[in-house]
Amino acid sequence: MPPANAALVDPRGPRFAAALTSVVLAAVLLTGSGVLLALQAAVFAVGALAGLQYSPYGLIYRTLVRPRLAPPRELEDERPPRFAQGVGLAFALTGTVGYLAGADWLGLTATALALAAAFLNAAFGYCLGCEAYLLLRRGGARLGAGA
Repeated sequence: MPPANAALVDPRGPRFAAALTSVVLAAVLLTGSGVLLALQAAVFAVGALAGLQYSPYGLIYRTLVRPRLAPPRELEDERPPRFAQGVGLAFALTGTVGYLAGADWLGLTATALALAAAFLNAAFGYCLGCEAYLLLRRGGARLGAGA
């Protein structure tokens, strides 16, 4: 259960963002564009650092998509998907450096891994970064309890 002061989000928003991210990352793989991947990294950075409510894809969801949908059945804690944005940022920055430095194999690998994670979320609602966040929290709680 999230703390009382935790930001809550419509879980359909991050899934929508994952779909847009999948399209962008597929375009990066097709074009090998480090600049396009850098733009996606900026989107990840805003979501991870400022919050999902400020992410460009979150703004698109809230403005154009959400008003056409029924209210969400439940809201979820923002922290796991926000952590996932940070993981995406790490992969996007690694890929951008790879493409722009001429190490296309690094750009392709980092982009493909990020695309796989984004697609899993978009298509099946399974967020790898969110699951990693929960595992890290549980592990930290166990370490703290054992001390």
